[in-house]
Amino acid sequence: MALQTDLSTRRIPPGEPTSGFAWDDRVETWEQVAGSPVFGRLAEAVVEHAAPAGDDRVVDLGAGTGLLTLALAPRVEHVVAVDASRAMLARLNEHARRAELGNVTPLLADLRSLPLADETATLVVSNYAFHHLDDRSKELALSEARRVLAPGGRLVVCDMMFTLSLAARDRAIIASKVRLLARRGPAGLVRIARNAYRILRGRWEQPAPPERWQRMLHDRHFSAVELELLEAEAGIVVARRPEREP
Repeated sequence: MALQTDLSTRRIPPGEPTSGFAWDDRVETWEQVAGSPVFGRLAEAVVEHAAPAGDDRVVDLGAGTGLLTLALAPRVEHVVAVDASRAMLARLNEHARRAELGNVTPLLADLRSLPLADETATLVVSNYAFHHLDDRSKELALSEARRVLAPGGRLVVCDMMFTLSLAARDRAIIASKVRLLARRGPAGLVRIARNAYRILRGRWEQPAPPERWQRMLHDRHFSAVELELLEAEAGIVVARRPEREP
């Protein structure tokens, strides 16, 4: 049984013009990031923890140009790739067609309000999307993930998991990022200044620390919650929607 979409008009047909949404201008940049060895390893970690099966019906939240979707599609029944950027999904659609993947549905939607029917997915995944949401939006997106998961369904999320705090791990992560940018010379120093300005204006990414992830999932009555810190600032959480409601 394929996943049911309540708003099928939001699917992105081949060749449809893209909008002016902010992420639409970052497709090429994101393709370079997604193609890096680090992101490749993070995607492999998500797939490994997800343990995809042939009858899985998957939702990829914040799918971008398809890093997870394209890795999972050959192994599962169907993948709905959800993203807020029309251009990202158009590129994902191109990749899926070239790979002759007929079981991928690009879906333009907000992660906080998924146009998907209740309990129709067996696996929900995400890679480096949630840190673009504030805490309340993260909670809404996780509630939506739980809603679309069938009882016993799995959730696997990889994301930035740190805060701008004085904790040892957080300080080490921030220092490593500053050093990396500083090595790039004047351009890197400009980037540091811009990031500092964004932080002061409250416009920086909003990653959640590991303890908040655990709390958000427990508050939404996910079970079997496990969290693992990965390289750099990344972490991965795995959870299930219980077979029986609490």
